[in-house]
Amino acid sequence: MFLKFSHLFSLLFLFICTPTFYSFTIKTTPIHLYRDCPDTDTTTLSSNSSYKNNLNILLSSLESNSTTAPNGFYNYTVGNQASNTVYGLFLCRGDVSSDTCQTCVTAARNDLNQSCSSAKVGITLYHECLLRYSNVSIFSTPTLNPIIMLANTLNMTTERDKFIELVGETMNDIKGEAARGTDKKFATKEAKFTDSDTLYALAQCTPDLSTTDCNSCLLTCINSLDTGRQGARTLLPSCNVRFEIYPFSNSNATIAPAPAPAALSSPTASTNTTAPLPTLESKAAIDEIINVQSLQYDLRTIETVTNNFSIENKIGEGGFGDVYKGTLSSGQEVAVKRLSKRSGQGAEQFKNEVVLVAKLLHRNLVRLLGFCLGGEEKILIYEYVPNKSLDHFLFDPERRGQLDWPRRCKIIGGIVRGILYLHEDSRLRIIHRDLKPSNILLDADMNPKVSDFGMARIFGVDQSLGNTNRIVGTFGYMSPEYAMHGCFSVKYDVYSFGVVILEIISGQKNSHFYQSDCAEDLLSYAWKLWKENVPLELVDETIRDSYSKHEVLSCIQIGLQCVQEDPDERPTMASVVLMLNSFSITLPLPKKPALFARNRTRAELSFPIKGLESDQSSSKSMTTSANGVSTTELHPR
Repeated sequence: MFLKFSHLFSLLFLFICTPTFYSFTIKTTPIHLYRDCPDTDTTTLSSNSSYKNNLNILLSSLESNSTTAPNGFYNYTVGNQASNTVYGLFLCRGDVSSDTCQTCVTAARNDLNQSCSSAKVGITLYHECLLRYSNVSIFSTPTLNPIIMLANTLNMTTERDKFIELVGETMNDIKGEAARGTDKKFATKEAKFTDSDTLYALAQCTPDLSTTDCNSCLLTCINSLDTGRQGARTLLPSCNVRFEIYPFSNSNATIAPAPAPAALSSPTASTNTTAPLPTLESKAAIDEIINVQSLQYDLRTIETVTNNFSIENKIGEGGFGDVYKGTLSSGQEVAVKRLSKRSGQGAEQFKNEVVLVAKLLHRNLVRLLGFCLGGEEKILIYEYVPNKSLDHFLFDPERRGQLDWPRRCKIIGGIVRGILYLHEDSRLRIIHRDLKPSNILLDADMNPKVSDFGMARIFGVDQSLGNTNRIVGTFGYMSPEYAMHGCFSVKYDVYSFGVVILEIISGQKNSHFYQSDCAEDLLSYAWKLWKENVPLELVDETIRDSYSKHEVLSCIQIGLQCVQEDPDERPTMASVVLMLNSFSITLPLPKKPALFARNRTRAELSFPIKGLESDQSSSKSMTTSANGVSTTELHPR
């Protein structure tokens, strides 16, 4: 589900950047964060209907119990028939007083009465509490949509890598503590960052969740945190997490209020820290974070788990090597990629790159678990993702029906978050350079995981533009400035994403669309429909009964913006996230996309595309950019 943030971002600085403290005895005005009534546009709930009457009774009961609920949580059900039964609950933050809880629940009730009066489903979130109701049971089951992600407007600039690592460790600790709670599934923690700076963190679940479900819910929240900022929070209907560099809850409010967040002070000279990595060649710094030996597998072990790379274990193949399924002695299933032996990459460089990629931890990226070196063998071990790749479903007439519009929405959102992490939130700025449906894997719940960093170009954190004299990529997804001139930036991936989002909407493959008489390719066809004011004709027939008109139109508009010829006019992935999560905002009008005639000869390109086919990535790469800037590419996987 895509979010409708309305006024959320305009109040972001107030909610996230300004430290707020609450007394246990003084009532305060609750701070509203978010509201959603998802069926308002499709449901008209009459004021005298049975459901409406039961909803009024429910909300009144929730409010009246807000002072007596011993753990700040209460749920209730009203109705005796499936058509009129309404389920509701409230959850107050685990450290607020009963008075503050009552004040917040009252405000939440009034807010839903006013803003969601005709909806059968509603949720409103405040700084101090949440209140929700639905026509289906919402008890004892984790609800993971909508997901609200907020971040401090200031980036962490001092010891950023060390800070990100501390946030990860701290959030993991309080996740377990909160999940093991009984009366309250709530935990806070303080962690020392430097002698003068402290990290403050909070995690909470609704107490009706099991330990396992609470753990899972909190993990979803944590994976969505922007840990490169000075503070961030994620809120789901069933759980929430937050961290800041100033005290923000009653658990740590005995400290004098901090000023508005600013860059943290530098540690003293004697502080033992891990320096940021300007390039992959800082091996000593890498080894401080992950020891190479902790990731290295013995060749004999890999041969055993893959049955000596038997054809029965083979699950995929490509220009960079074949992929085999295996099961480690621990029982964990893995995907083993046996790289092509024509690679000229040295063992030490290979290991260094593997160590860095292993640090890319995001729920929308396939995780690299380790590697193996033996003789001429270079092998990568990834987490196993069971549902194959997006193209396996999207371009198959029989399977594409399994991808209804809500699932396609989820896939689009997950791809964006994964690429945004590479561009802005990982240890270095990473450009994927081969984003396409076959490199987007789907887990057991059909969540997308971007895979195959075989051609990714890794920059230093302050570098954003590069050139190459060797073109690598997949025809149909390469940006025009790259194909024609070898120039690339994060806008390369934005272009590729634009192609992918139009493919997801249409169920058609860009590189095969030229067979149609309507247009030369999918992009020109989408643009033709847009100009003729009939863009919904692009929609895959198999989702015509499940899609939201407004959401699809917004996605088409975003896709066309992403494939504009001028890279400066394409949005960043951060802007794409905002546009996808805020369908109420006015989107910029796209311009004519970059179009490539199918009969264009290779001689017309500024650089030759060697070994490049319509559906096959080039296997060539380089380690020094044409402009002399020292950069490194991950070698083909």
